[in-house]
Amino acid sequence: MLAATRRAACLLLQAKYLIESGVLTGIRRHTRTSQRSMSGALIQRIKELEDELEKLRSQLEENTEAGEDMGGKSCSPPSDENTRSSKKKSGKERPFDFGSHPRRHVALKLAYLGWAYQGFAVQENTDNTVEARMFEALLKTRLIQERQSSNYHRCGRTDKGVSAFSQVITIDLRSSQFCGGPGVSLPEHLDPSAKSKASTSELPYVKMLNRVLPQDIRILDWAPAEQGFSARFDCQSRTYCYYFPRGSLDVELMANAAKRYEGTHDFRNLCKMDVGNGVLQFERTILSASVEPVRLQQVSSTEQYDLFVFEIKGLAFLYHQVRCMMAVLLLIGQKLEAPEIIDELLDVKNNPRKPQYSMAVDYPLVLYDCHFEGLNWQQETEEVNHVLSSLQRHWTQSAVKAHVLLGMIRGLEERGGVSSNHCWLVEGSRQKNYRPLLERPCCESLESRINHFVKRGRLEREEGENGDETIHRGKKSKRSHDACAPSVSSEIPKQSLSTKGED
Repeated sequence: MLAATRRAACLLLQAKYLIESGVLTGIRRHTRTSQRSMSGALIQRIKELEDELEKLRSQLEENTEAGEDMGGKSCSPPSDENTRSSKKKSGKERPFDFGSHPRRHVALKLAYLGWAYQGFAVQENTDNTVEARMFEALLKTRLIQERQSSNYHRCGRTDKGVSAFSQVITIDLRSSQFCGGPGVSLPEHLDPSAKSKASTSELPYVKMLNRVLPQDIRILDWAPAEQGFSARFDCQSRTYCYYFPRGSLDVELMANAAKRYEGTHDFRNLCKMDVGNGVLQFERTILSASVEPVRLQQVSSTEQYDLFVFEIKGLAFLYHQVRCMMAVLLLIGQKLEAPEIIDELLDVKNNPRKPQYSMAVDYPLVLYDCHFEGLNWQQETEEVNHVLSSLQRHWTQSAVKAHVLLGMIRGLEERGGVSSNHCWLVEGSRQKNYRPLLERPCCESLESRINHFVKRGRLEREEGENGDETIHRGKKSKRSHDACAPSVSSEIPKQSLSTKGED
């Protein structure tokens, strides 16, 4: 009805416009007879349209009054299109029902370039971390409902500026496997008809996450895992790589010295003691440590711009341990310290306090591998190729920039410039007169640190029945240091501070 009224009004306006605008005046010039007959016909048609328009208006008013008498309710249901548009305008969407979907415990392997981030783990004072970006992606794809209920564990927490090629996390994700499977938990109130659904392929976890993650964070593979499997506690070994140029370093001396790290030792003098967060035991096992050229040279080379890598494999590592170990190797490579300094630092009986020294810088360090047993990694060829292409683009840009700089350096050397022997991979400025490590001021002892945090309420002491002393986290402990970590309790016999703590 309303459409017909509009159509009649439109025709009426068009006819009046034709007469008023003088469009028909051109016809007068050719024949007066045809002009008179056409004008008469138009006038008659206008009168008919006016009558029809008046009738339609009357009918529309009657229908409107009838609708008001019925309480303003329409007889016809709103169209789907109108319903969708109203939902969009109101901004309200139907909440996603996570309870109707299975959950699957999986392991995710990811690679990231950590140079632009403040570390891997979420922190209180910044959201610029790899883990923060990852959980944003998990929530956006609705693979998890919230972090707290996701059963999340990470293999390691890399520092600010440190990258990773095979970081691993375990987590419960939304699944499409209503028929069950490894690591799958079905909803409690599952419709019986859902169980009879034909088995479908799992959700494309890698593709879904990589489409919303930043370009410098990539998921490589995923693997189904049994409930209870933890990326943190079930990791068999971790491998780190630290890259550095030869410069003026004696790399052969460094390679020989690195072997002294192998075995089980107390590394309190080669890490940052994280006592406030319950780390009270510093024995760690290093499976292998080596210094090798990045590319095997066909002919023996002494080129100062050749790249080398310090590769270290261990069961677990302490806070800043690899960077402290590398810093000592760099001192040995510069012949500022003898290789025997490593043995001295590992002898905590004679040297219970760490000498003050700077760590190696962060950006050359990579968590290269995390080894697990019993995981069947699922690869998506298309995604692997996509990640490879992205890394090749990054490498092209970096390699070209490096060679531009190298060309300038060589140009200045040809003009008689003398290269500096300064090692650019240690934090802080170099002292003019080097002071040997064992002659430097020392940090606080472990016992002194424990007493400090007991007074602040971060740690608490308890004496056992057999006279042993137990130290555990206090009420004021910063639990945010590792949200997924259980509370730590360590038994410390009297006269001894040999305790068992966290990574």
